[in-house]
Amino acid sequence: MAFCELRFHSDSLGRAVSVNVILPENAQTLIGMNTGAGESYKTLYLLHGLSDDHTIWERRTSIERYATELGIAVVMPNGGRSWYTDMANGAKYFTFITAELPRACRSFFRGMSDRREDNFIAGLSMGGYGAVKAALTYPERYAGCVSLSGALDVPSYGHHSIDEWRAIFGYGLSCSEELRGTRHDVFALAKNNVKEGKTFPRIYMWCGYDDHQYEPNCRFDKLLCDLGVEHTYEQSEGDHTWRWWDLHIQDGIRFLLNK
Repeated sequence: MAFCELRFHSDSLGRAVSVNVILPENAQTLIGMNTGAGESYKTLYLLHGLSDDHTIWERRTSIERYATELGIAVVMPNGGRSWYTDMANGAKYFTFITAELPRACRSFFRGMSDRREDNFIAGLSMGGYGAVKAALTYPERYAGCVSLSGALDVPSYGHHSIDEWRAIFGYGLSCSEELRGTRHDVFALAKNNVKEGKTFPRIYMWCGYDDHQYEPNCRFDKLLCDLGVEHTYEQSEGDHTWRWWDLHIQDGIRFLLNK
């Protein structure tokens, strides 16, 4: 695989951005790795959590090895602490992740397919929320999404500082009722998509029994079941740490690729 540190100017964010990209490569002498790239390949957009950045998946997991074995590209952008949202008082991170970034990557890397069936999005914690939000907002753009320990119930996160929360969402500490039912609420997005008859992407979720996101994940699983939305939710031992995300991102990617 080729590993690229990509820097370019983002109009959505109004500044230079850094993105790490793993690309399939036709290498015949790379020891211990299955390689091979066709003219077109599938792409996974992989999002980090609240306290990390675009380098964390490479530093904490073997994502490059997993991508090599499956022959897919992986794009890892920096989402800051934005909750992957077009911020009320800040930059348009949701637009960047869902529109500008794919467009830019396809212009830089010609092998990236623009077909829905070849594009996926995944993440952990805050990134799990961002992945589900993107996939449910634009189901026509993503064939599937993966959420690991996803922080899915954003309206309940009143413990953040009032200044940060207002900058992101435009609301303060008592934001539960104000955010619930809006475009930031993935529970509401799922309900609306069913009501409007939209085709859902394939959804894979994992959360550990000892993870502080366990209860919200169980509630979102129940909602999808009640709505009749086909999805996979796996629970197991585990907490909110990289030991488990490194393990279950492999399951998630194989689920997306029907492996």
